[in-house]
Amino acid sequence: MADPDADPYLGTRASDSAVLEALFTQAPLGLFLLDEQLRVRRYNTSSRGLRGMAAERVLGRTLEEVSSGFDTTELGVFVRETLRTGQSVLRHTLKGTPATRPDEDLTVSVSMFRVDDAADGKPGVLMAVEDVTEREAARARLDLLYDTRRTVGTTLDATTTARELAGVLVPALADAVTVHILDAVLRGEPHRGGPVEAGQPLRRAAYLNGPDAHADERDTILETLPLATPFTRSLEDATPRLVSRLDAEGVWPPEVSEHARALATAGVHSLMAVPLVVPDAVLGVVTLYRSERPQPYTQQDLDLVMQVASRAALGIDHASSYARERNTATALQRHLLPSRTPELTTVETAHLYLPVKAGGDWFDVIELSGARVGLVVGEVVGHGIEVAAMMGRLRTALRTLAELDLEPDELLTHIDEIAARLASENVDADELGHDGDLPAGGRVATCAYAVYDPVKRRLTLASAGHPAPLLVSPEGEVATVDVETGPALGTAHGTYETATHSLDDGAVLCLYTDGLLAGSEEAADTLRRVLTHQDRALSETADAVAHALADDQSDDDAVMLLARARGLSDDQAAHWDLPSDPSVVAAARSLAGRQLVAWGLEDMAFQTELIISELVTNAIRYGEGPVSLRLIRDRHLTCEVTDGSNTSPHMRRAHDTDEGGRGLYLVMSMSHRWGTRYAARGKTVWSQQSLPGRPDDGAGSPW
Repeated sequence: MADPDADPYLGTRASDSAVLEALFTQAPLGLFLLDEQLRVRRYNTSSRGLRGMAAERVLGRTLEEVSSGFDTTELGVFVRETLRTGQSVLRHTLKGTPATRPDEDLTVSVSMFRVDDAADGKPGVLMAVEDVTEREAARARLDLLYDTRRTVGTTLDATTTARELAGVLVPALADAVTVHILDAVLRGEPHRGGPVEAGQPLRRAAYLNGPDAHADERDTILETLPLATPFTRSLEDATPRLVSRLDAEGVWPPEVSEHARALATAGVHSLMAVPLVVPDAVLGVVTLYRSERPQPYTQQDLDLVMQVASRAALGIDHASSYARERNTATALQRHLLPSRTPELTTVETAHLYLPVKAGGDWFDVIELSGARVGLVVGEVVGHGIEVAAMMGRLRTALRTLAELDLEPDELLTHIDEIAARLASENVDADELGHDGDLPAGGRVATCAYAVYDPVKRRLTLASAGHPAPLLVSPEGEVATVDVETGPALGTAHGTYETATHSLDDGAVLCLYTDGLLAGSEEAADTLRRVLTHQDRALSETADAVAHALADDQSDDDAVMLLARARGLSDDQAAHWDLPSDPSVVAAARSLAGRQLVAWGLEDMAFQTELIISELVTNAIRYGEGPVSLRLIRDRHLTCEVTDGSNTSPHMRRAHDTDEGGRGLYLVMSMSHRWGTRYAARGKTVWSQQSLPGRPDDGAGSPW
């Protein structure tokens, strides 16, 4: 007769008991059978957290009592819900510290199933606990490495990279972290290979204490680390140090080190010092401390931090290289800019230069013929050494063309062509268009060029893609100068228009690059407000603009040039219109001589009359009438002869047997400077002589 309790598929109750017995005694999982009061009715002794624990400390105990070291609040909710609904709970992760091993973290995966006791029919819960500590630790290590790659080294700023590194390590691996970087590295100095010598100044680039902490005033402190510490030893030999126990039994006992004693007093019990190393140098050291969590650091932790630190070191090295290149570019840019502007009587000038990323911003004040002054502000697009070099080449070209007395529109047309050629030298052939133009529209630089004539009190200017200047009246009213803005330099096809404005004595022209207004939306209004104060020197105004607009967060360089107009008085210039007749040469000498006597410059009469004779004679002989003569007394004595011909005078070497051909040579010999400038019709040949007591060495030259 068949056994009534037998089942052809499930077996007998006896076999069920045998399976259950084997499950509780041999399964690698921890098993707990809980009753309705959440008390343990049976358990698997193979559970890692209960190994070595006596049965009387487990059986009959509540889930909370057995799971000391774990937060069982959520588990209790799950057990009751499973009892009520029969719905299973699968793979709930729980972290804690087992009572039998308080110095060890344990991560378990908990699953729950409702079971009914066949004898009394009362329900219970079978709770399966799997030790997943190693698996979760491996996942955490991978997450940490992923976070490091994603968040560390996102900028070319070493301090930011150090703070990102600290943020990755706290609280994932450390209760507190400090990151020290060699001060020379932060300044962008070339790396010194080999160990870091004792006493080298380091900058505490980051300090983080606690998961909710932020960078504070303790960051960026310059300090030297005490000798014979894990930190300095790591810097010396580029080898990480693991101090698993900061106590009398450890390798760095507090009894022999004041620094170790201070850390121990603060609660630190374990630490790691890992150098920030690139192939050719040590850049700094990152130190991890544990004080809150009881677990000491292990070799596995050290191996992980070494990988994280190598990523951070690479970012810091890139930042240092960038700082080094920026320093070089900034030094080059400063060298290419005027060290000082010339001291002129016709304009008072002041400038402001705010370097941020070593861009191509520049300014210039150029002394021209006829007491005129050229005022320049420009900006080459981009940053770096190449941009600074491009700026220097454009500035040199512009100065050369300005001293040829070209009109502003004509000068910018030539500079546009030069900029296009210079830019084409720096791009590959396949980057050029079909006609050789630069890519992206050929935008290389912007520039505003203005010329102030103090005799006529007139300003002429042209703009190539540059912000329009501001003009401040003597009463302090600020207005934008009306000028048509042409295309930026570099297209080789730019056409520009010259605007002309009259300037009252005391009016201030403000030329600037767009970086000056990049700090905020209110910057333009702030600039206008500062410029209204006409009761102070321009140098004070430049300082006030710097205080009001300099922004640490700005990512662009800025240049500003201020020029206050000072027109020449009527008695500083004399002008005569002369007929185109050789007989007027003597009259021209006589007129000039009387004017020199009136100016108290009779000692210059002979030399000046000789210059005038040659210039007027050439104008009558080779030019077209009428002829005009003008004398200007400013910092120099200038003689100008104008005629209607555009033919350029040519100085040649006369032979001993030649009766003529020495006129321009004499003019050159007796002049401090001389040259020719052209108008729409005709030309002016000018000669400039130094006044008595003034040297001929180009005083005030920005070079």
